[in-house]
Formats: sequence, structure tokens, C-alpha cells
Amino acid sequence: MTVIAGRYRLLDVLAEGATGTVWRALDGTSGHEVALKESRVPPGLPADEVPLLHARRERGARAAARISHPSVVRVLGVVTDDGRPWVATELVRGLTLAETLEAGGPLPAREAARVGAEVLAGLRAAREAGVPHRGVEPEDVLLGNDGRVVVTGFGGASRAKTEEAGPTEELRSLGALLGRIADDRSGPLGTVIDALLGEGPGGVPTAERAERELRRVADGGARTPAGGSRADGSGPRAGDDGTRAGGGARAGDGAPGTGAAPADAPATHQGAHGNGTASAPGTPSGRRTGAPRRVPVLVAGIVGALLIAGALVYHAVRDDGPGAGPGAPGGVTSTVPAGSGATGADGVPATPRS
Repeated sequence: MTVIAGRYRLLDVLAEGATGTVWRALDGTSGHEVALKESRVPPGLPADEVPLLHARRERGARAAARISHPSVVRVLGVVTDDGRPWVATELVRGLTLAETLEAGGPLPAREAARVGAEVLAGLRAAREAGVPHRGVEPEDVLLGNDGRVVVTGFGGASRAKTEEAGPTEELRSLGALLGRIADDRSGPLGTVIDALLGEGPGGVPTAERAERELRRVADGGARTPAGGSRADGSGPRAGDDGTRAGGGARAGDGAPGTGAAPADAPATHQGAHGNGTASAPGTPSGRRTGAPRRVPVLVAGIVGALLIAGALVYHAVRDDGPGAGPGAPGGVTSTVPAGSGATGADGVPATPRS
């Protein structure tokens, strides 16, 4: 097998483009597989310009090695073999955006917004490092199997792309890219695309604002919870499990979630309305239990039962007392009206009953 610069063993071709061929290669020094890009000379380029092109690409690749961002391909090294520069980068397993579009068509709006936000985050990091991109194409975006969105193509410009694009042109280029990859421009994403292209009422937004709006669209319109990560990527980023490092959990409806409890904290119980409340022995919780409120009711019920029982006993005693008819309970009682000289059976004045 072919070995480049005595270090990289070529295994197979990963991709081919106008600026070169990308190989899967084995780094003999580290023992890891890498992506190794071979520089290609455009057809018709004068022979005296070839060395200049190679030198420009080598400088661009070495400059790209200064960029450190998850959305920018990591440059591992640059070597020269037979007068041509070879650039070794991390091997991102997945498909290019161009291959994805060819296989499945345009992306849903939210996924397109997510891709756009990550691309813009990478472009911002590159510009801050002094290595602006000269125009991102679908072939320059890798969609990793792990969910990463990675921008490539830094320092690989041909003669047609040697002029450096300013921040505004970079945003317009991103707007054009999103217009090509999204399946629907009638919703919120269309508004962002129009703004990037300078067709919105407020003109072209800043890169920070554009990234924030793209992330909002990707999240379904949910706003960033207070204290959560910033959409411009400078704060804590949302994890795959929906939580933020050091922050609250993300709620799908935009409401802030509860913070992560310490390891020794009591368990969190989910209430009827989805609000987590922690309970610990001897500590009052958010809702009081029903037992303390039932005690007065039980006492009142017992007192009421005793009063009723007392009244029944009282009347029973009265029924068996003077004025009661002979015989067992339920006998005939005196109905003699009270008046002068009116007496009961034993000569005692009778007491009328109601």
C-alpha cells in the first residue's frame, strides 16, 4: 500500500472533489485512522501557478489547525509529499450534507435549522481564530453518525474562491445554503433565511443573533430558560439527555426545569402538574398531607354522635318516668291536658308532651 511522507498508509477513498481526494488512512505514528486529503490541481492551471496554489493550501491548512471548536474538523497535521501538501484531519464517520440531500432530499425545517446553527457556530469560531471560510457548500459539511455537524474545507480554496468573504457575505452564503437544504421556508426558518439573505425588514442580523434564532427554530420555538445556556454557544450547552451542566433541565414547552439535585439529596417526586418537589423526613413539603386536617372533623363527628346519643337517652328516661303509660316501652302516655285539678294516675299534676 502507498505510504505518504513515511507516515500515513492510504486505505481507501472517502470522497473526491474539485480541490482534492480524501483518503481514509492509518497514521503509523499514533496508530489511529485519520482522513488524509490529497491536494488536486484544477484543470488548466498554468504550471508556474501550481506551486503557489500548493503553498496557499498548506498555509490555509496550518492556519485551520488553530481552530478549536466541535463544529470544525480538527486538523492533526500537514505533510508534503512529491511537492503536494497532504492534510490529516480527524476521521468523522458519517455522510456529507450533499450525500444526505442526494439520498433523502431536503431536510425538515427544524433539522435544517440545527445544521445551520452548528455550521454558523463553527464559522464564528474560525473567524475569531483568523481563518474565515470562503463559502460553505453542502460538500463542506459532515453529518456525523454521533449527531455532530462538522465544517470542513478551510484552506482548500481554488482560484475561484481566493477572495476572503466578510462577515455579511458569510451570513448571506449561509442563508443561501439553508434555502437549498430546507424542505419548507413558510415557517419561522423562512424568516431567518430571509434575514440572512438581507431580505428581511431589519437587514442582515449579527452572527450571534442569527445563531440564536436558528437554535430557537431548531428547538421548536422554545425560549432559553433563565440561567441556561446561551444560544450563541458561549454558555453551557444542552446535553443529549436534555439537561445543562450546572443548570436546569430543559422543558419542551420552554418552561425552566428543576435543577439537578446533589447525590445525597432526597429523591424528587413528580407532582400532578409535573413540578418536582423534594421531600425529606421532618421537612414540610410543598403540599401538606391530609391527616392533620381530618382530626378536627373526626373530633367534631364524635362530639356530635355523643350529643345525639345523650339526647336519645334523655328522652328515653323521660318516656319511662312520671306520666308514662303502664307496660313496656311504647305504652300509652297520658294525654290529659294540663290545667287546674288535672292529675296523673298517681295524683301528681301531669306534664304535657309535645
